[in-house]
Amino acid sequence: MHRLLLLSCLWLLAAPPVPSIFQRPTGSPAPPHLQYLLEPLHPTVHTQRGATATLPCVLRALPRNYRVKWSKVEPANYRESIIIITNGLYHKNYGPLSPRVRLRHSHRYDASLTITDVALEDEGRYRCQLVNGLEDESISLTLHLEGVVFPYQPSNGRYKFNYHEAKRACEQQDSRLATYQQLYKAWTEGLDWCNAGWILDGTVHYPIINSREPCGGRLLLPGVRTYGARDKQKDRFDAFCFTSALQGSQVYFIRGHLNFKEAMQACRSHGAAMAKVGQLYSAWKFSQLDRCDGGWLADGSVRYPITTPRERCGGLPDPGVRSFGFPSKEMRTYGTYCFMGK
Repeated sequence: MHRLLLLSCLWLLAAPPVPSIFQRPTGSPAPPHLQYLLEPLHPTVHTQRGATATLPCVLRALPRNYRVKWSKVEPANYRESIIIITNGLYHKNYGPLSPRVRLRHSHRYDASLTITDVALEDEGRYRCQLVNGLEDESISLTLHLEGVVFPYQPSNGRYKFNYHEAKRACEQQDSRLATYQQLYKAWTEGLDWCNAGWILDGTVHYPIINSREPCGGRLLLPGVRTYGARDKQKDRFDAFCFTSALQGSQVYFIRGHLNFKEAMQACRSHGAAMAKVGQLYSAWKFSQLDRCDGGWLADGSVRYPITTPRERCGGLPDPGVRSFGFPSKEMRTYGTYCFMGK
Protein backbone atom coordinates (compact mmCIF):
# COMPACT_ATOMS: atom_id res chain seq x y z
CA MET A 1 0.00 0.00 0.00
CA HIS A 2 2.82 2.40 0.97
CA ARG A 3 4.68 1.52 -2.20
CA LEU A 4 1.57 2.28 -4.28
CA LEU A 5 1.16 5.71 -2.66
CA LEU A 6 4.85 6.47 -3.24
CA LEU A 7 4.57 5.53 -6.91
CA SER A 8 1.46 7.69 -7.23
CA CYS A 9 3.28 10.68 -5.75
CA LEU A 10 6.28 10.17 -8.06
CA TRP A 11 3.94 9.93 -11.06
CA LEU A 12 2.18 13.17 -10.10
CA LEU A 13 5.51 14.96 -9.79
CA ALA A 14 6.41 13.72 -13.28
CA ALA A 15 3.17 15.02 -14.81
CA PRO A 16 3.79 17.31 -17.77
CA PRO A 17 3.82 21.06 -17.05
CA VAL A 18 0.81 23.19 -17.89
CA PRO A 19 1.12 24.61 -21.42
CA SER A 20 1.48 28.40 -21.30
CA ILE A 21 -1.57 28.98 -23.55
CA PHE A 22 -3.80 27.67 -20.75
CA GLN A 23 -2.38 29.78 -17.93
CA ARG A 24 -5.01 31.87 -16.15
CA PRO A 25 -4.76 35.68 -16.25
CA THR A 26 -2.54 37.38 -13.70
CA GLY A 27 -4.37 37.88 -10.43
CA SER A 28 -6.75 34.92 -11.07
CA PRO A 29 -4.95 31.87 -9.63
CA ALA A 30 -6.63 28.49 -10.11
CA PRO A 31 -8.11 27.03 -6.94
CA PRO A 32 -5.57 24.68 -5.32
CA HIS A 33 -7.97 21.71 -5.34
CA LEU A 34 -8.05 21.66 -9.16
CA GLN A 35 -4.89 20.05 -10.50
CA TYR A 36 -5.99 19.09 -13.99
CA LEU A 37 -9.14 21.11 -14.76
CA LEU A 38 -9.17 24.84 -15.35
CA GLU A 39 -11.72 26.77 -13.32
CA PRO A 40 -14.09 28.42 -15.86
CA LEU A 41 -13.85 32.20 -16.07
CA HIS A 42 -17.63 32.40 -16.53
CA PRO A 43 -19.52 29.58 -14.76
CA THR A 44 -22.84 30.61 -16.34
CA VAL A 45 -23.41 30.26 -20.07
CA HIS A 46 -26.29 32.33 -21.47
CA THR A 47 -28.11 31.09 -24.54
CA GLN A 48 -31.45 31.02 -26.37
CA ARG A 49 -33.79 28.22 -27.29
CA GLY A 50 -32.86 26.77 -30.68
CA ALA A 51 -29.27 28.06 -30.49
CA THR A 52 -25.99 26.15 -30.11
CA ALA A 53 -24.26 26.50 -26.74
CA THR A 54 -20.88 25.32 -25.49
CA LEU A 55 -20.08 24.58 -21.83
CA PRO A 56 -16.31 25.00 -21.36
CA CYS A 57 -14.18 22.29 -19.77
CA VAL A 58 -10.45 22.51 -20.46
CA LEU A 59 -7.68 20.38 -19.00
CA ARG A 60 -4.38 21.96 -17.93
CA ALA A 61 -2.59 18.60 -18.33
CA LEU A 62 -3.42 15.09 -19.52
CA PRO A 63 -3.08 12.44 -16.81
CA ARG A 64 -2.58 8.81 -17.76
CA ASN A 65 -5.66 6.62 -18.09
CA TYR A 66 -8.16 9.38 -17.43
CA ARG A 67 -11.80 9.84 -18.39
CA VAL A 68 -13.96 12.95 -18.58
CA LYS A 69 -17.61 12.52 -17.66
CA TRP A 70 -20.29 15.13 -18.37
CA SER A 71 -23.54 14.95 -16.43
CA LYS A 72 -26.60 17.10 -15.73
CA VAL A 73 -28.16 17.64 -12.32
CA GLU A 74 -31.90 17.02 -12.67
CA PRO A 75 -33.94 19.38 -10.43
CA ALA A 76 -36.96 17.04 -10.41
CA ASN A 77 -35.08 14.33 -8.47
CA TYR A 78 -31.67 15.89 -7.63
CA ARG A 79 -29.89 13.07 -9.47
CA GLU A 80 -27.17 13.35 -12.08
CA SER A 81 -27.81 12.02 -15.55
CA ILE A 82 -24.73 11.05 -17.56
CA ILE A 83 -24.50 12.81 -20.93
CA ILE A 84 -21.15 11.79 -22.39
CA ILE A 85 -17.93 9.98 -21.35
CA THR A 86 -14.60 10.29 -23.15
CA ASN A 87 -11.05 9.06 -22.66
CA GLY A 88 -9.65 11.64 -25.08
CA LEU A 89 -9.70 9.23 -28.05
CA TYR A 90 -13.17 7.74 -27.95
CA HIS A 91 -16.45 8.87 -26.47
CA LYS A 92 -19.95 7.55 -25.81
CA ASN A 93 -23.19 9.52 -25.53
CA TYR A 94 -25.99 8.69 -23.08
CA GLY A 95 -29.61 9.65 -22.42
CA PRO A 96 -32.11 11.90 -24.21
CA LEU A 97 -29.50 14.58 -24.93
CA SER A 98 -27.45 12.07 -26.90
CA PRO A 99 -28.50 13.18 -30.43
CA ARG A 100 -27.80 16.84 -29.71
CA VAL A 101 -24.46 16.79 -27.87
CA ARG A 102 -20.85 16.47 -28.95
CA LEU A 103 -17.41 17.31 -27.61
CA ARG A 104 -16.00 20.51 -29.06
CA HIS A 105 -12.43 19.05 -28.99
CA SER A 106 -10.81 22.05 -30.65
CA HIS A 107 -7.46 20.83 -29.24
CA ARG A 108 -6.29 17.82 -27.22
CA TYR A 109 -6.88 19.56 -23.89
CA ASP A 110 -10.44 20.57 -24.78
CA ALA A 111 -13.30 18.50 -23.30
CA SER A 112 -15.97 21.20 -23.66
CA LEU A 113 -19.56 20.10 -24.27
CA THR A 114 -21.52 21.53 -27.21
CA ILE A 115 -25.34 21.32 -27.22
CA THR A 116 -27.15 21.99 -30.49
CA ASP A 117 -30.76 23.16 -30.89
CA VAL A 118 -31.00 24.11 -27.20
CA ALA A 119 -34.37 23.13 -25.68
CA LEU A 120 -36.22 24.36 -22.59
CA GLU A 121 -35.31 21.25 -20.63
CA ASP A 122 -31.59 21.85 -21.25
CA GLU A 123 -31.45 24.72 -18.76
CA GLY A 124 -29.79 23.82 -15.48
CA ARG A 125 -26.55 22.77 -13.82
CA TYR A 126 -23.94 20.61 -15.54
CA ARG A 127 -20.84 18.90 -14.19
CA CYS A 128 -17.58 18.12 -15.98
CA GLN A 129 -15.72 15.49 -13.97
CA LEU A 130 -12.20 14.24 -14.51
CA VAL A 131 -12.11 10.58 -13.41
CA ASN A 132 -8.56 9.59 -12.56
CA GLY A 133 -8.61 7.21 -9.62
CA LEU A 134 -7.62 9.08 -6.45
CA GLU A 135 -7.34 12.36 -8.33
CA ASP A 136 -11.02 12.82 -9.35
CA GLU A 137 -12.07 16.47 -9.62
CA SER A 138 -14.90 18.41 -11.23
CA ILE A 139 -16.26 21.81 -12.17
CA SER A 140 -19.89 22.94 -12.31
CA LEU A 141 -21.46 25.20 -14.92
CA THR A 142 -24.95 26.56 -15.41
CA LEU A 143 -26.75 26.82 -18.74
CA HIS A 144 -29.19 29.74 -18.54
CA LEU A 145 -32.05 30.52 -20.92
CA GLU A 146 -33.70 33.91 -20.79
CA GLY A 147 -37.36 33.13 -20.30
CA VAL A 148 -40.67 33.99 -18.71
CA VAL A 149 -42.72 32.23 -16.01
CA PHE A 150 -46.50 32.23 -16.18
CA PRO A 151 -49.24 30.68 -14.05
CA TYR A 152 -51.53 28.20 -15.76
CA GLN A 153 -54.83 26.53 -14.89
CA PRO A 154 -57.26 24.52 -17.04
CA SER A 155 -60.69 25.52 -18.31
CA ASN A 156 -62.47 23.83 -15.41
CA GLY A 157 -61.00 26.13 -12.77
CA ARG A 158 -58.16 26.43 -10.31
CA TYR A 159 -56.44 23.65 -8.34
CA LYS A 160 -57.26 20.84 -10.77
CA PHE A 161 -53.76 19.50 -11.55
CA ASN A 162 -51.82 16.85 -9.74
CA TYR A 163 -48.08 17.08 -10.37
CA HIS A 164 -48.04 14.89 -13.48
CA GLU A 165 -51.02 16.70 -15.02
CA ALA A 166 -49.38 20.07 -14.34
CA LYS A 167 -46.17 18.89 -16.01
CA ARG A 168 -48.10 17.68 -19.05
CA ALA A 169 -50.20 20.87 -19.23
CA CYS A 170 -47.08 23.08 -19.37
CA GLU A 171 -45.56 20.92 -22.11
CA GLN A 172 -48.77 21.22 -24.13
CA GLN A 173 -48.42 25.01 -23.96
CA ASP A 174 -44.87 25.10 -25.38
CA SER A 175 -43.30 25.36 -21.93
CA ARG A 176 -42.24 23.23 -18.98
CA LEU A 177 -42.73 23.36 -15.23
CA ALA A 178 -40.58 26.17 -13.83
CA THR A 179 -37.71 25.54 -11.44
CA TYR A 180 -37.62 27.32 -8.09
CA GLN A 181 -34.83 29.56 -9.38
CA GLN A 182 -36.95 30.57 -12.37
CA LEU A 183 -39.99 31.27 -10.17
CA TYR A 184 -37.91 33.28 -7.72
CA LYS A 185 -36.40 35.37 -10.53
CA ALA A 186 -39.90 35.98 -11.94
CA TRP A 187 -41.02 37.17 -8.49
CA THR A 188 -38.11 39.65 -8.34
CA GLU A 189 -39.26 40.93 -11.73
CA GLY A 190 -42.84 41.50 -10.53
CA LEU A 191 -44.77 38.22 -10.72
CA ASP A 192 -47.59 38.48 -8.19
CA TRP A 193 -50.02 35.55 -8.09
CA CYS A 194 -52.28 34.39 -5.29
CA ASN A 195 -52.90 30.81 -6.46
CA ALA A 196 -50.40 28.12 -5.49
CA GLY A 197 -48.82 26.04 -8.25
CA TRP A 198 -46.54 23.09 -8.85
CA ILE A 199 -42.94 23.58 -9.92
CA LEU A 200 -40.48 21.08 -11.39
CA ASP A 201 -39.10 19.60 -8.16
CA GLY A 202 -42.57 18.63 -6.92
CA THR A 203 -42.94 21.47 -4.43
CA VAL A 204 -45.77 24.03 -4.42
CA HIS A 205 -45.38 27.82 -4.15
CA TYR A 206 -46.94 31.17 -4.96
CA PRO A 207 -45.18 34.55 -5.44
CA ILE A 208 -46.54 37.65 -3.69
CA ILE A 209 -45.42 41.24 -4.28
CA ASN A 210 -48.38 42.98 -2.63
CA SER A 211 -49.37 41.37 0.66
CA ARG A 212 -53.16 41.16 1.01
CA GLU A 213 -55.87 39.35 2.94
CA PRO A 214 -56.81 36.59 0.45
CA CYS A 215 -53.11 35.74 -0.03
CA GLY A 216 -51.89 34.90 3.46
CA GLY A 217 -52.75 38.24 5.05
CA ARG A 218 -51.32 41.74 5.08
CA LEU A 219 -48.84 41.01 7.87
CA LEU A 220 -46.79 38.49 5.90
CA LEU A 221 -43.86 39.97 4.02
CA PRO A 222 -43.70 39.76 0.22
CA GLY A 223 -41.92 36.70 -1.09
CA VAL A 224 -42.26 33.30 -2.69
CA ARG A 225 -44.58 31.55 -0.26
CA THR A 226 -44.25 27.78 -0.06
CA TYR A 227 -46.41 24.76 0.73
CA GLY A 228 -43.34 22.52 0.50
CA ALA A 229 -43.33 19.09 -1.13
CA ARG A 230 -46.79 17.65 -1.77
CA ASP A 231 -48.22 14.29 -2.85
CA LYS A 232 -47.69 14.22 -6.62
CA GLN A 233 -50.66 11.95 -7.21
CA LYS A 234 -53.28 13.19 -4.75
CA ASP A 235 -52.70 16.91 -4.14
CA ARG A 236 -54.04 19.39 -6.69
CA PHE A 237 -52.88 22.90 -7.53
CA ASP A 238 -52.24 25.13 -10.53
CA ALA A 239 -48.95 25.12 -12.45
CA PHE A 240 -46.12 27.59 -12.93
CA CYS A 241 -44.74 27.15 -16.44
CA PHE A 242 -41.50 28.45 -17.97
CA THR A 243 -40.99 29.26 -21.64
CA SER A 244 -38.37 31.03 -23.71
CA ALA A 245 -38.02 32.75 -27.05
CA LEU A 246 -37.68 30.47 -30.07
CA GLN A 247 -35.35 31.79 -32.75
CA GLY A 248 -37.02 32.48 -36.08
CA SER A 249 -40.61 32.25 -34.80
CA GLN A 250 -43.41 34.83 -34.88
CA VAL A 251 -46.76 35.37 -33.15
CA TYR A 252 -49.25 37.68 -34.86
CA PHE A 253 -52.90 38.67 -34.58
CA ILE A 254 -55.71 38.13 -37.08
CA ARG A 255 -58.63 40.46 -36.56
CA GLY A 256 -62.21 39.24 -36.86
CA HIS A 257 -65.32 38.00 -35.12
CA LEU A 258 -64.44 34.33 -35.09
CA ASN A 259 -65.52 31.30 -33.12
CA PHE A 260 -62.85 28.83 -32.05
CA LYS A 261 -62.99 26.64 -35.19
CA GLU A 262 -62.98 29.66 -37.50
CA ALA A 263 -59.99 31.05 -35.62
CA MET A 264 -58.13 27.79 -36.07
CA GLN A 265 -58.90 27.77 -39.79
CA ALA A 266 -57.82 31.41 -40.14
CA CYS A 267 -54.35 30.56 -38.82
CA ARG A 268 -54.10 27.48 -41.05
CA SER A 269 -55.01 29.54 -44.11
CA HIS A 270 -51.91 31.65 -43.40
CA GLY A 271 -49.69 28.58 -43.11
CA ALA A 272 -49.55 28.95 -39.34
CA ALA A 273 -51.00 27.31 -36.23
CA MET A 274 -53.07 28.79 -33.46
CA ALA A 275 -50.66 30.10 -30.82
CA LYS A 276 -50.20 28.30 -27.52
CA VAL A 277 -50.19 30.16 -24.22
CA GLY A 278 -46.42 29.84 -23.81
CA GLN A 279 -45.86 31.19 -27.31
CA LEU A 280 -47.99 34.26 -26.59
CA TYR A 281 -46.11 34.92 -23.35
CA SER A 282 -42.81 34.56 -25.18
CA ALA A 283 -43.90 37.03 -27.88
CA TRP A 284 -45.06 39.47 -25.20
CA LYS A 285 -41.81 39.18 -23.25
CA PHE A 286 -39.23 39.05 -26.03
CA SER A 287 -40.90 40.61 -29.08
CA GLN A 288 -42.83 43.27 -27.14
CA LEU A 289 -46.11 42.13 -28.69
CA ASP A 290 -48.70 44.69 -27.58
CA ARG A 291 -52.34 44.41 -28.62
CA CYS A 292 -55.57 45.43 -26.96
CA ASP A 293 -57.52 42.75 -28.85
CA GLY A 294 -58.60 39.52 -27.24
CA GLY A 295 -57.71 36.48 -29.34
CA TRP A 296 -58.30 32.75 -29.27
CA LEU A 297 -55.42 30.46 -28.33
CA ALA A 298 -54.96 26.74 -28.93
CA ASP A 299 -56.16 25.71 -25.46
CA GLY A 300 -59.52 27.48 -25.98
CA SER A 301 -58.65 30.47 -23.81
CA VAL A 302 -58.85 34.10 -24.93
CA ARG A 303 -55.97 36.43 -24.01
CA TYR A 304 -54.17 39.56 -25.12
CA PRO A 305 -50.62 40.88 -24.47
CA ILE A 306 -49.97 44.37 -23.09
CA THR A 307 -46.47 45.86 -22.88
CA THR A 308 -47.63 49.48 -22.49
CA PRO A 309 -50.46 49.61 -19.92
CA ARG A 310 -53.28 52.01 -20.73
CA GLU A 311 -56.74 52.77 -19.44
CA ARG A 312 -58.65 51.27 -22.36
CA CYS A 313 -56.76 47.98 -22.28
CA GLY A 314 -57.88 46.53 -18.99
CA GLY A 315 -56.87 49.50 -16.86
CA LEU A 316 -54.24 47.55 -14.89
CA PRO A 317 -51.03 49.47 -14.16
CA ASP A 318 -48.54 46.70 -15.00
CA PRO A 319 -47.62 45.02 -18.29
CA GLY A 320 -48.79 41.45 -18.72
CA VAL A 321 -50.83 38.92 -20.65
CA ARG A 322 -54.48 39.53 -19.78
CA SER A 323 -57.06 36.74 -19.88
CA PHE A 324 -60.77 36.50 -20.63
CA GLY A 325 -60.72 32.91 -19.40
CA PHE A 326 -62.29 30.12 -21.44
CA PRO A 327 -65.46 31.46 -23.12
CA SER A 328 -67.82 29.28 -25.16
CA LYS A 329 -66.05 28.15 -28.32
CA GLU A 330 -69.15 29.11 -30.31
CA MET A 331 -68.80 32.81 -29.48
CA ARG A 332 -67.96 35.02 -32.48
CA THR A 333 -66.43 37.88 -30.50
CA TYR A 334 -62.66 37.56 -30.81
CA GLY A 335 -59.85 37.39 -33.31
CA THR A 336 -56.99 34.93 -32.96
CA TYR A 337 -53.25 34.79 -32.30
CA CYS A 338 -51.28 32.64 -34.74
CA PHE A 339 -47.83 31.10 -34.42
CA MET A 340 -45.40 30.75 -37.31
CA GLY A 341 -42.40 28.55 -36.45
CA LYS A 342 -38.97 28.68 -37.99
